[in-house]
Amino acid sequence: MNPEVEGLLRTLAPQVLGVLVRRHGQFDVCEDAVQEALLGAAQQWPADGIPDNPKGWLITAASRRWIEQYRSDTARRQREDKVVALTPTPPDPVPAQDDTLTLLALCCHESLTTASQIALTLRAVGGLTTAEIARAFLVPEATVAQRISRAKQKIKQSGAKFRPPQDLTAVLHVLYLIFTEGSTASSGDDLVRVDLTAEAIRLTRQLHKRRPADGELTGLLALMLLTDARRPARTDPNGALIPLAEQDRTRWDTQAIEEGTTLISTALKTAQIGPYQLQAAIAAVHADATQAENTDWHEILGLYDLLTVTAPGPMVSLNRIVAVAMVHGPRQALDELSTLDLDHYRVHAVRAHLLDLRGEHDQARQEYDKAAKLTLSAPEQRYLRSRSRHPR
Repeated sequence: MNPEVEGLLRTLAPQVLGVLVRRHGQFDVCEDAVQEALLGAAQQWPADGIPDNPKGWLITAASRRWIEQYRSDTARRQREDKVVALTPTPPDPVPAQDDTLTLLALCCHESLTTASQIALTLRAVGGLTTAEIARAFLVPEATVAQRISRAKQKIKQSGAKFRPPQDLTAVLHVLYLIFTEGSTASSGDDLVRVDLTAEAIRLTRQLHKRRPADGELTGLLALMLLTDARRPARTDPNGALIPLAEQDRTRWDTQAIEEGTTLISTALKTAQIGPYQLQAAIAAVHADATQAENTDWHEILGLYDLLTVTAPGPMVSLNRIVAVAMVHGPRQALDELSTLDLDHYRVHAVRAHLLDLRGEHDQARQEYDKAAKLTLSAPEQRYLRSRSRHPR
């Protein structure tokens, strides 16, 4: 597809769907109608040109499809008069209201599983096709289609209302998960899936424009930008993983770092501190060090101490242990690691790193091997096995 058309359709998709859901309800029927309209535009616009009013074109096309679907349902034939009454007639049906945030909250409804929230968000708000979502998460297309179908039915059955959310917690969590999976893919041959990271950043930007004073939303956007800024240096030309301490920092995206640093600096001064802000602040400290040895690990450890209080969890504790090693030495870090109740390949990877720092290379080799066997990411497997063959 023409990149200009593709980008425009993904931007307009949630706006058009929001208009239809607000007018008609029936999220499942509206979502199908919008997908049909997007498909029609993807086929027609590259050949005929983008219309002067692309959003209005999509709203009209989707509304017509909604009416067709509504009329084709034999159980609702007696309500044809309502269909006629709901038929959009304005010559330029482009309302000023933007329902993207409301739509995101609906896609992240509490009745849905996390996997369904992610799939529905990428489909309905991100404008990705079922096939694109399936490729991004390395699952069969039929699995994604089933998740989306079940999610729409659950929303319908739950009686969820289409209204702006008061709490963005679920929305931010889903966007964070999408970005995290793209930033360090949990499986497959690629370390990074740019399609997911880019989509998560795009959607988070859209939300931030609507709620710029939300501290955690600002923190999440900053975290994404500061993390993604390191992407050019995270792999070598063959796709092999390069750890943070060994990256060529001249390849980091300075523009993204500057934007992310500005965002988090503002949020920390003006909003109540939350977990995403603290994670972004940690990323900003890393970004501020032009060389690995200049990293302010004392500040990072202090931020992790705060994060442990505000959002305790085993992965936070594991990341904090790395900072403990850099400030207090690997022996204290190993002692703390021995008390951590977490079954994850990164535990073995961190233990191996700490053993390496202590010069216990044989034990480190065993831990690297264990970590490599447990991860499904091919780049991480190759990196861990290379560490096993050549410990520090």
